[in-house]
Amino acid sequence: MTTPQMTLLVTVTGRDRPGVTSRLFSVLARHELSVLDVEQVVIRGRLVLGVLLACCDAPDLTAIHRQVTEVAADLGLEAEITAGSAEPALRRGSLHVTVLGSMLAPAAIAGIAGRIAANGANIDRISRLAHQPVTCIEFDISGADPATLRAALATESAERGVDVAVQRGGLHRRAMRLVVMDVDSTLVSGEAIDLLAARAGCAAKVAELTAATMRGELDFAAALRERVALLAGLDASVIDEVRAELRLAPGARTLIRTLRRLGYRCGIVSGGFTQFTDPLAADLGLDYAAANTLEVEGGKLTGQVTGTIIDRAGKATALRDFAARAGVPLSQTVAVGDGANDLDMIAAAGLGIAFNAKPAVRDAADTSLSVPYLDAILYLLGISSDDVADADDDT
Repeated sequence: MTTPQMTLLVTVTGRDRPGVTSRLFSVLARHELSVLDVEQVVIRGRLVLGVLLACCDAPDLTAIHRQVTEVAADLGLEAEITAGSAEPALRRGSLHVTVLGSMLAPAAIAGIAGRIAANGANIDRISRLAHQPVTCIEFDISGADPATLRAALATESAERGVDVAVQRGGLHRRAMRLVVMDVDSTLVSGEAIDLLAARAGCAAKVAELTAATMRGELDFAAALRERVALLAGLDASVIDEVRAELRLAPGARTLIRTLRRLGYRCGIVSGGFTQFTDPLAADLGLDYAAANTLEVEGGKLTGQVTGTIIDRAGKATALRDFAARAGVPLSQTVAVGDGANDLDMIAAAGLGIAFNAKPAVRDAADTSLSVPYLDAILYLLGISSDDVADADDDT
């Protein structure tokens, strides 16, 4: 029968200062120890450093304790050492639980942590990814069934008014390499066709059809043709006017700039029109774009679209096409949208994100965001605000 290996947990706390880690490990290097795990957190200059070590058969615990205590005291810190038997295997975070909100109240964190515990899971690590303009806290957890935990946290999310995402841990998330977004009401605020309709004098009818389509109540292709038909005779010059009115969603440039600097490919796919998406793609430096095209003859809109309709199925086809061109498997793609015509694309992607979406989309997506900042998507990919700053500094 094998004797369980002894472990030591060394915890150092106090005011942070340079050299703590190097001096502590220099002391530990004098003994026959192996490092099993290390965690360090600094909050407002306050350090908590934990080191889990495996010991030899007969460690000199008295010497280890004395030497660690002495170096900690010399640094103005406190040290605690506890001994125990090693677990058969280290429990590492197999899931990431990301909690995000404009304001995170203690009650929200308590509720999330309580649901995690109730599902028999362990919190291995807690870290902050961002604090402005939203606060994002991430839990690395182990021992939970993702589907069951996701359902429990969805309830807590609704009750607390925060966004909660549950994703597989490890390298899965960092492997994402292609992000594809819807355009109207996602990348840009509002719907371009509604702005065109306002100039054609049919705003109310088109807005009604648009809203019903985004809720999934109407067939997208048929509704698109019906809406575009109402624009027949409109002077094509209004396209430039509407293009000038479109505003990117807050955080859109930061999102795309950061993703591109970190090596991601980016694309847009829209049930709207190439007359708007092509200039957007050029302005933002996007890799891929797909949309419908308004037919123009004699300087006026004919009330028809040309080519294959980019509808719900067409968006998923575009995602697959972009992935093939990028050499990226679908499991490493992210799709972002808000309406029912985004559902197939969101289902096909490795990670589907509902951004300020209709209820049917929120229910179907892997996760959802209700904050108005598009760059909050970065946090779901494990990219912190510090990573964003570092990416900007590298240019």
